[in-house]
Amino acid sequence: MPDSLLTLLTLPAFAALGGLLAAFTVGLAGAGHCLGMCGGISAALGLGGAAKPAITTAYHGGRLLSYTVLGAGAGLLAGAPDFAAWTLALRYIAALLLIAMGLYIGNWWRGLQWLERAGARLWQPLQRLAAPLLPLRSPRQALALGLCWGMMPCGLIYSALALAATRQSAAEGAATMLSFGAGTLPAMLLVSLGATRLQALLRSRGMQRAIALLLIAGGAWSLAITAAHSGHLLTAASEEAAHHHH
Repeated sequence: MPDSLLTLLTLPAFAALGGLLAAFTVGLAGAGHCLGMCGGISAALGLGGAAKPAITTAYHGGRLLSYTVLGAGAGLLAGAPDFAAWTLALRYIAALLLIAMGLYIGNWWRGLQWLERAGARLWQPLQRLAAPLLPLRSPRQALALGLCWGMMPCGLIYSALALAATRQSAAEGAATMLSFGAGTLPAMLLVSLGATRLQALLRSRGMQRAIALLLIAGGAWSLAITAAHSGHLLTAASEEAAHHHH
């Protein structure tokens, strides 16, 4: 890779833009997974074609706000350790989680189930809090339910949170997860609009495999870039940390 391109890849502004695009792509690529995990539930909650637009909008708004807050927390916590090797480790973790998510969606390896089972313990108390909100009758109830939804045990969300953590900033982590949420909207809105044929296409085995391969390719590319240029990335991270100290 030419030095000029490598320099561009490690510039903070370019890295931030790349993170936003990657998070959006993860949300978009996981469309079939979103429908499988959340689509049927959303329809059961009254978010199908007959739902009032205000309720649907409030629910998805709450869901995106929940992702954004989680992203801010991930970026803030990941930014606390102030040494370059930690930055590099985060990039490896994010890349490996993308690959694991692709294998999971493709049904070739189900290793992420243990992570989702762990997340289910956090989700159970929220389920009890959400129960009185059902059935949804008002935008306020829908917003509250959407806020709970970001804690759903989902490997796709965890993969996006790993990307948010690599930003090591509350603001950039929040923006990354908001971008991820925006990527999930097309699939989730299919439920709201009752587009059953498109839902069936996204749930098809062929589409699931294509989505899985896309995620694996993205993770492998990120892994290769990180591994091949780890020395340069460590130097860039060290210089940025020194700049923040001054």
